[in-house]
Amino acid sequence: MKTLIIVAHPNLNESKVNAIWKERLEQEENVTIHDLYGKYPTGEIDVEKEQSLLLGHDRILFQFPFYWFSTPSLLKKWQDEVYKYGFAYGTGNQLKGKEYGLVISAGKPEESYSPEGSSKYTIEQFLLPLSATVLLTEMKYLDPFVLYRAPHISEREIRESAEELVVYVKKQ
Repeated sequence: MKTLIIVAHPNLNESKVNAIWKERLEQEENVTIHDLYGKYPTGEIDVEKEQSLLLGHDRILFQFPFYWFSTPSLLKKWQDEVYKYGFAYGTGNQLKGKEYGLVISAGKPEESYSPEGSSKYTIEQFLLPLSATVLLTEMKYLDPFVLYRAPHISEREIRESAEELVVYVKKQ
């Protein structure tokens, strides 16, 4: 299975978690790492190239920090431009049957993402727009991989999470 990991971090060089994850995943066979902010620093997206990348892979994962309970802005722009009618949904849907997953670094502790926690909603509730995208595109939604407390954990814990992420990515 060929896996495409679309990394969307606006400051990857200063990232603790996402940079280590990216570095570790680059060592894996049949995994393509695609850094959106590195590829498109001006925000101008090559839609045809992006669609070609999607078509060449069986599993598509989006790796990003959880910003304001959503994705970084370039990832949203990417979705708006790349998921065109006739390509990603509607007549001629070319993504149907591919696997879709989310790899998220979240700043808050897991317990804050609950009705009793400070966020008042679960992480799954915050991810509803992304999981609904899977319904429209007819891809298969994978349970998300989430690392909580990302800015507050040690490098050892981050490296351990990177190994857990490799297992998640390779899971058939």
